[in-house]
Amino acid sequence: MQFLYFLQQALVWLITIYWIYQLVISLFALVKIKDKPYIVDKKHKFLAIIPAHNEEAVVGSLIASLQDQSYDSKDYDIFVIADNCTDKTEEIAREAGVNVFVRTETDPAKKTKGAALQVFLNTILNNPEADYDAFCIFDADNVVDKHFFTEMNKHLCQGEEVVQGYRDIKNPDDSWVSAGYAIFYWTMNRFYHLARYNAGLSPLINGTGFMVKMSAIRDEGWKTKTLTEDIEFSLKTIIKGKKLGWATTAIVYDEQPVKFKPSWSQRARWTIGHIQCLAEYTKPLTRSTFENKTLTNFDGLLYMLGSIPMFVITILLLLLNAVFYLTKGMSTADFTLNILKFIIPTFILPIFTALFVMIIDKRPIKKMIKGLVLYPLFLGSWLLINFKCLFKRETTWEKIEHVRKVDINTINKDDKK
Repeated sequence: MQFLYFLQQALVWLITIYWIYQLVISLFALVKIKDKPYIVDKKHKFLAIIPAHNEEAVVGSLIASLQDQSYDSKDYDIFVIADNCTDKTEEIAREAGVNVFVRTETDPAKKTKGAALQVFLNTILNNPEADYDAFCIFDADNVVDKHFFTEMNKHLCQGEEVVQGYRDIKNPDDSWVSAGYAIFYWTMNRFYHLARYNAGLSPLINGTGFMVKMSAIRDEGWKTKTLTEDIEFSLKTIIKGKKLGWATTAIVYDEQPVKFKPSWSQRARWTIGHIQCLAEYTKPLTRSTFENKTLTNFDGLLYMLGSIPMFVITILLLLLNAVFYLTKGMSTADFTLNILKFIIPTFILPIFTALFVMIIDKRPIKKMIKGLVLYPLFLGSWLLINFKCLFKRETTWEKIEHVRKVDINTINKDDKK
């Protein structure tokens, strides 16, 4: 029993130190820093890539928003990857006047966004006439702020090679589920990505609305093998000793599930992808931390260790508390206090953190009240997903249906209300 007590204390200190570190870094989200100076001053040429599998309901709105950029249209091209489409996605893209890359794949294991990007980008890299400086990736359900390329061009001029734009939500108040996503992303955008960028550390790319300089993949191409190709590419960049950038003013609006079942499937895929990255990149991240001796590498390592491993440690602590209580080694008062130490920071504190973010970012609160109240349910379901994925891991890509056809002008009007 004494061993279990020492184990409990060690785990408590481990979690405490971890969260103190996270708290200190998050404070940088409240600091305003000066813009970086330009290293070069030019208008770069961009390649906009839209991986799309049966997205006829929404891809037209994304294309329209990309064609209406403040950036000179001669300085960017739009490509839709019609990935095993059986609907009118290809037809809609061609009618809109953009380029289409048709991909047909019979292997279920290769019917993924990462695989589609790998094939397409390798084609671009092997094309001597392709003179792009950087590419940007957008999910087909997105719509994009008209200044997106202008803002990303600034970051290229500042010498940044991989930059994540601000991932906003185009349907935050459709349901408590989409509200949960919105609250999660708004919080992460400020207290994870912006905080790390301001602190001189590395944010992460986040699925859509990000920019990569062509030279960053020139040598080895786009090679990812997990279900979370965005996190994987971020970690590979950090392992090389490089930092990713963050562009608050390069905004992309993403559609989120409104029903619980597809949300469960999507978040389970993300969790499995994190587990795959944990298995694949923990050792290289550890090695790079000792070799490069930078806080950026250490922070990237903590990101991986702070996901599933920290979740497992928390479960173990709860079990130890239960054992101590049931064997009369802990009083009811102490047991209750320890449970509250789990419940309050896990379910209650995030509500107030999100509310604080919404206030300082000038988000409309009234229409998000239901989402705020049910946010603990959204987070709690994610814990259940993590637990389930420890034992059962489906690696088949399940399509999330996108039907919310919203144009950028409608979103801009809503933001001003």
